Amino acid sequence: MTLKAPIMTPEQFDVWVLRPENADKSYEFIAGEIVEKMVSNQRSAQIGAKILTFIMLHAMQHDLGRATGEQGGYMINGERYMPDVAYMSYARQPIDNDDAYNPLAPDLVVEVLSPSDSPRETRVKVANYLAAGTVIWVVSPDDEQIEIYVPGQRVCLLGIEDTLDGGAILPGFTLSLETIFKRRTDTDSQTNLPDAES
Repeated sequence: MTLKAPIMTPEQFDVWVLRPENADKSYEFIAGEIVEKMVSNQRSAQIGAKILTFIMLHAMQHDLGRATGEQGGYMINGERYMPDVAYMSYARQPIDNDDAYNPLAPDLVVEVLSPSDSPRETRVKVANYLAAGTVIWVVSPDDEQIEIYVPGQRVCLLGIEDTLDGGAILPGFTLSLETIFKRRTDTDSQTNLPDAES
């Protein structure tokens, strides 16, 4: 949802977003417009949480860096984004950052598409992430596909039979798309619950 607000600079947005009346909401600053982050659907949120968990565990186990979820803000090519998942290596930012929007662009971001996402805003964000040197994984829950954007390379499309690879950014990291997109069904669990009347 784009708010009809006067055009402002990124610096003015930084002041505006920290006003007390904006404290319980999340905003991005995309192409000169204030965009409120809307509630995602459960499937998109769960997929984002899965990817965040696997990246965070891998980064911690190998002392590589830190990961943030959808509340982590970043300054990207003069704009302000809150990706569903972001990863920053210790090599690029050894000390934790406490700003509302980290001034350094992350090494990797994951954007999980949901019905409230605007295709135009997603395209703008991808272009700005690439300009900032960030790798982007755009996840489509409906299609069960992930588009991989790497600066200077052609886009790569992965399907359900494929595996994500962290490459030089997350050495040793792999995650199958089947793991990401698998839905739990009644047949996945054969739990024998006691009869309510027994």
